[in-house]
Order: sequence, then structure tokens, then C-alpha cells
Amino acid sequence: MKKITDERLKLQNLKNIRVLFLFQNAGIIGILAYDVITSGLDGMTDNPLWFLFIMTTIVSAYLSMSISVDHEEERQPPKKSLVMAVVVVTILSIILGIIDSLPDGSDMIDGVLVGGVIFICGLIPAFYVYSIRKKKER
Repeated sequence: MKKITDERLKLQNLKNIRVLFLFQNAGIIGILAYDVITSGLDGMTDNPLWFLFIMTTIVSAYLSMSISVDHEEERQPPKKSLVMAVVVVTILSIILGIIDSLPDGSDMIDGVLVGGVIFICGLIPAFYVYSIRKKKER
């Protein structure tokens, strides 16, 4: 098979892949919706397609981050945007941790656990975008 050198054909191939990706995700969402209806939420999350859908969404989001950094018009210092992201993630994790520990039957440990998970899950993309911006700055 010969390598495609025509730019129009490369672009059309990328568009085809995008359509296939959307079609595949629609099918996965349909199967998961059927699982929710027949087996409930626990049945859906036990399905291996749930894990595939979550992983695909995470990978897609990380790939989109590098494109969005390239597309930024106004360049801020990477350190400033990292500090802002850490402050926002910290405030959100504290607020959500407090909200989680308020209802009856839950204690402070639940709130700390939820807040900690949200904090870590928010820091990972912030540091990833910081590293991309740092690379672009050089």
C-alpha cells in the first residue's frame, strides 16, 4: 500500500476517521443505555464497554488539550496559568469535599476522600497543559 501524499486525501481520511469515531461512540452509548434500562446503573458500570468509553473520552480530552494550547492566541506565562489552575482546583475540591460530608450518614473521611480525588484528578491535566505550554515557550 502506498503512502498518501495528497493533502486533500489526508484531510478526507481524517474526516472519515472522525465520522467513524462518532459512530462508534454512538454505538457504545446505545449499548450502555440499554444496560442502564435493563440492568440498572450497576449493570452498566460492570460492562467492559463502560471502561472503554471512559478511557476513550480521557484520551480524546488529552489529545484535544495539545491542540487547544497550539490554538491559543494570547500567550500567558505558563507558571501563572498553572498557579491559577491549582487555586481553582483546590477551591473546587474543598467545596465539593465539604458538600459531600454534609449529608447524614457520611462523615469527614468521605469528604476528604472525595476532595482528594477531585484535587488529584484536577492537578494532572493542569500539569499536562503546563508542560505543553512550557514546551511551546521554548
